[in-house]
Amino acid sequence: MRHIRIGVWLCGVILLTTGRAYAAPCIAAAECSEWVSLPQTSARVLVYRSFPLGVKNLAVTRALVVVHGAGRDADNYFRHALAAAFLAGALENTLVVSPRFASTNGNSCADKVSDREATWQCSGPSRWTAGGGAVDNSSVTSFDVVDEILRTLAHKDAFPNLRAMVLAGHSAGGQFVSRYQMANLVHDTLGVSLTYVVANPSSYAYLDAMRPSVTALSVNVSALGPGYVPALPATPPPPFIAFSDASNCTTYDSWPYGLQRRVGYAARVPDDQLKKQISSRRATYLLGGLDILPLFGFDGSCSANAQGPTRLARGLAFSRYIAERFGAKHEALIVPACGHNARCMFTDNIALGWLFPKQ
Repeated sequence: MRHIRIGVWLCGVILLTTGRAYAAPCIAAAECSEWVSLPQTSARVLVYRSFPLGVKNLAVTRALVVVHGAGRDADNYFRHALAAAFLAGALENTLVVSPRFASTNGNSCADKVSDREATWQCSGPSRWTAGGGAVDNSSVTSFDVVDEILRTLAHKDAFPNLRAMVLAGHSAGGQFVSRYQMANLVHDTLGVSLTYVVANPSSYAYLDAMRPSVTALSVNVSALGPGYVPALPATPPPPFIAFSDASNCTTYDSWPYGLQRRVGYAARVPDDQLKKQISSRRATYLLGGLDILPLFGFDGSCSANAQGPTRLARGLAFSRYIAERFGAKHEALIVPACGHNARCMFTDNIALGWLFPKQ
């Protein structure tokens, strides 16, 4: 008897020579969405996914959850992640998920939303990137959404062979993932390995009042931006010092730039626990070697500028800070030919091994 091999690539099946049928990954964003209901509320969140979340799938061994940037274009980030999965040869065994944090509260945030779709603040300390509460129900935060997604993926009924999950974000999504990594309360309850990839955020949440000095920032002069020449004193200061302009920039240490005056999800977690969690959890900082210009929603506030003059400089400084002051064993990797571009960052060979770890 001859065996017939047939492949269907849009939400169909692949029939293998054994005669067994497997679901094929959904790769057309318009056809690959579903709703995730939020616990103890009638609200819901739209997600794009390469396999249905509630259907048993023995082929899935890893999951990649990708958080979009300030444009809240989860469909495009779904495509970025699918492109990376294709290049990594991981489409068949990786569940790709991209949730949307919709906003309609002004500041150029005017998304079209569906019935019961949760919406979030676009700016301020309660914004979605910082784990802020939903507009109509502040008790449900954007971080709670990812908690629910991760718990759903880790549930053995649907994905019994899932062994690793990666939460990644770029730009505003990188801010989200960096702060979620330190604050979330589900990391140790999932029963599945969870790692974090933080790409090109404009700012980080520092754990104390120290900020990078010219000593830390000048290690990589090319990261400081065109024409920026640091003034190096004869006796260089320590790499991290008390912020010198605190009297004029009174919010530099407030959430989401520091731990003071936290709101939303992070307010539930004591300072000491935040410091312990960020240090003990595995994270990788992917930094564009050309992300040195104040473009694409760059945060030029005094609170962000206290962390460095460019996204690249801020990422290098924060990764050093979290290692030297809190003992974190995080990786900081420069993607040399990329600026502030999610597709470039996520599909580079440097990124693929971290987004799709070997199992």
